[in-house]
Amino acid sequence: MFDFEAISRAMSGQTVLCVGDLMLDEFVYGEVSRISPEAPAPVIAVRRSEINIGGAGNVARNIASLGGRCIFVGLIGEDAAGTVLTEALAKEAGIETVLVRDAARPTTRKVRFVSEQFSTHMLRSDWELAAPAAAAVEQQLIDAILPRLAHADIVLLSDYAKGVLTARVIRNVIDAARQAGKRVIVDPKSANLAIYRGATVLTPNRKEFAEATRSRADSQDSIAQAAPDAMYLADCEAMLVTQGERGMTLVTRDGGSIHVPALPVKVRDVSGAGDTVAAALALALAGGADWEGA
Repeated sequence: MFDFEAISRAMSGQTVLCVGDLMLDEFVYGEVSRISPEAPAPVIAVRRSEINIGGAGNVARNIASLGGRCIFVGLIGEDAAGTVLTEALAKEAGIETVLVRDAARPTTRKVRFVSEQFSTHMLRSDWELAAPAAAAVEQQLIDAILPRLAHADIVLLSDYAKGVLTARVIRNVIDAARQAGKRVIVDPKSANLAIYRGATVLTPNRKEFAEATRSRADSQDSIAQAAPDAMYLADCEAMLVTQGERGMTLVTRDGGSIHVPALPVKVRDVSGAGDTVAAALALALAGGADWEGA
């Protein structure tokens, strides 16, 4: 029988080694009341701004907020955004941060402009280099990750395709984790699921799963039909497909299928929901929950 309280208590004592693409998320809020005389574009009168730890850093924050401990390994540039992220992560209780610096790339930064009176996301500006890390940086990442495996109960790879989780880094981490008897959760970005071969479970969203399997993935049945081939390709034990307002569908290698419905609530922005799924799943599995309980 599902026991939420027991699983919650077990989650709080677990350590997750999280590796992935770190981002600086900035939100600029204001009012729009006129069009620029210089171009047919709205002018936003800025009222306030917020800075958040995003990307895989949001996964780390979710782990900590759920009572777990996170060892987080990420990549930043030699720039102001990297310094802001370093300082912000240092203030987060429950997160041990190991950041590799790469002077050849900018820290991934996303600035969103939001009209408060209309609750409208108007524009997003991105600073990023969405290319695999150079060989020397790859080695720095691997050298930072592997010694910390011994201190973790489970491993979580959060792939945003910004350069940290190269094929070489993924292969080194998954192989070392399996050798150490540690399970690996992957929130994938690549449509080539074979690069995550040997992971325990993959958590793609519906769009990512459909692209990877060349299927419609528009129902629980269609996901269950396409999942076995995907699991064979990735040599994983399970596939958890998140579907927004449709909920989540878990398919296991033994042919079992579980659908978890969503409970509709009104929100402005669902960004980061997949991060929460991956974090909660990792902590629950590390705490001894079965697939259905997790």
